[in-house]
Amino acid sequence: MIDSETFGFMVTDIARMTRAMLEKRIASAGLGITPGEARALLHIAALEGARQSQIAERLGIEPMTACVYIDKLEKQGLVTRAPDPDDRRAKNVVATETAKKLIDRILEQTAAIREQSFAGLAPAERDTMMEALKQVRANLYGLLTSETAEVDPQ
Repeated sequence: MIDSETFGFMVTDIARMTRAMLEKRIASAGLGITPGEARALLHIAALEGARQSQIAERLGIEPMTACVYIDKLEKQGLVTRAPDPDDRRAKNVVATETAKKLIDRILEQTAAIREQSFAGLAPAERDTMMEALKQVRANLYGLLTSETAEVDPQ
């Protein structure tokens, strides 16, 4: 019998349910963008001028899907694209000043979800959990980058 209370199952369930809650809250908040566009905008703002391919990777979506989100956000004046100074073929994406208020409204929704999700946990437990998750993420990032280096020694 497979134990669904393992780390992988738990993290997957939490990510899926958090995303579903965000989609529900964004859709009902009347922000004028889709939940996918909201997630893309948050990642664009967090990555501050990252390439479109990096944004897609961070979102866990195909580059073409990210491009569609970015196109829509750009048409609304929420992001701009600029040539990457290191690679003329690549575009860096930046959130505009116009996006700041919208980002704040999206962050209000994420904060509400976080508070509801953390209900019943003391502040110290929340802090401990977040520090542990940061360490797990760093460990996984290290494993992924070392495996990539082993496979592709450049």
